[in-house]
Amino acid sequence: MLLLAWGLIAPPVPVASAAGEFSLVINNGRVINPESGLDAIRHVGIRQGRVVAISTTPLQGSQTIDATGLVVAPGFIDIHSHTLTPLGQQRNVLDGVTTQLEMEAGALPSQAAGDLVANRPIINYGASVGHFAARIQVIEGRDLPYFFYRGEQGSMSSPAFTQLATAPQIAEIRRKIEAGLDGGGLGVGLLLDYMRDAVSADELAMIFSLAGERSVPVFVHVRRNLPGDTAGLDEVLALAEQYGSAVFICHITHNAMNGIETWLKKIDAARVRGVSVTTETLSYLAGGTSISADVFRQRDWRRIFAIDYSDVQWVATGEWLTEKTWKHYAETEPGGMVNHHYVKEAWLHSALRWPDMMVSTDALPAFDTQQMTNPNISGSFSRLLGRYVREQGILDLSDALSRISLKQAQWLEGFAPQFSRKGRVVLGADADLVVFDPDEVAAGADYGSPWQAPRGIEHVIVGGVITVEGGALVPSAAAGRYLDTTPLAE
Repeated sequence: MLLLAWGLIAPPVPVASAAGEFSLVINNGRVINPESGLDAIRHVGIRQGRVVAISTTPLQGSQTIDATGLVVAPGFIDIHSHTLTPLGQQRNVLDGVTTQLEMEAGALPSQAAGDLVANRPIINYGASVGHFAARIQVIEGRDLPYFFYRGEQGSMSSPAFTQLATAPQIAEIRRKIEAGLDGGGLGVGLLLDYMRDAVSADELAMIFSLAGERSVPVFVHVRRNLPGDTAGLDEVLALAEQYGSAVFICHITHNAMNGIETWLKKIDAARVRGVSVTTETLSYLAGGTSISADVFRQRDWRRIFAIDYSDVQWVATGEWLTEKTWKHYAETEPGGMVNHHYVKEAWLHSALRWPDMMVSTDALPAFDTQQMTNPNISGSFSRLLGRYVREQGILDLSDALSRISLKQAQWLEGFAPQFSRKGRVVLGADADLVVFDPDEVAAGADYGSPWQAPRGIEHVIVGGVITVEGGALVPSAAAGRYLDTTPLAE
């Protein structure tokens, strides 16, 4: 991806000699910048939402954080989130997230994904263009920009998810997606597995050819088959290669399952052939989705996931299901969510060892703490840093930080220049930062207790504004902003 270097470099700033030269300083922290390899005690000066000084001697400012014994890192970028809600942003920022992105599903227009937070965003947000929303407009004749939007909620059993499109409808879907890209959408979101039998070869070709023409990626949940089967991956890699489009494979561990090593080898081979492809995994092991998803309605899901009813939780209550309760909820609450526990930790280890693997939350929509959800929303990144870095040593700390900040920014910045200022601690970068204790950081949330805040995330700065202080949310902070493909402003 093209690096817009001029957006990252600012003139050196001398060490402050008087309080007030910087709006905020972070002194004595172990600054880790994965891009440059910096890992040293430094002092960071912030002004007007940007990093303007990285000094070997202490700085003075209007506000000061003493980060002695703590790591200062780029703010975490969640590239796969479904919880652009006030509660979702609150729980995410406590876990170090400074930017949340709805890329798998997307919205049309893309800003509609953040409709509930647009007036007062705590953290940054953005979205891809939702192919599903274009289908709803064209096939169903109604406008539902996002899955939940101003009191209306979508269903994965509606005609847009089950009905083939005619040639004229495919052309109209293309026009809708083009309009969304013109409006700044961050690529194309494609819920392919959720509309497995509804999307024809012609419609898929249209999506990938459009993405290639516009130089934007397709974020895709590939068609799922039996464990280890690579047919869904092969399909999208072939299309990306044919049309020169970039492709992002969503939550690979949850699709590849015991075939994760084979899937990653196929991605490596495609890269050698020139395909721009990357992928992500989650740090929690269960899958979370709607009980009306195609895999549950139309396919032998117990065989696909190698689990039974007793391995599935009803998210709203946390109860473990039986065949009877499953059928009851499927009939009476088709929009409800389930956690299905099938991923093995060994598969996650294999994914994390792949050099370019990103980590995301895939957090479910959250509106009220009285309603259960999965723990991804509260502990995905603290779990990575605590369990898989400190406890198990699967990744070293700088590498792990790159998986939750830098790699996301690098993937996006070629077509969305605003991301060239994110994912780094360098002069000129956006002051989206996380200050945490590497010896204490750990997830508090688990299945059945999803709202527990993590340990060790001490401070989170969004756009130069302290948003988490001493592990607690600052109620007045709301410095987030909507991110799209708009060029950088000086």
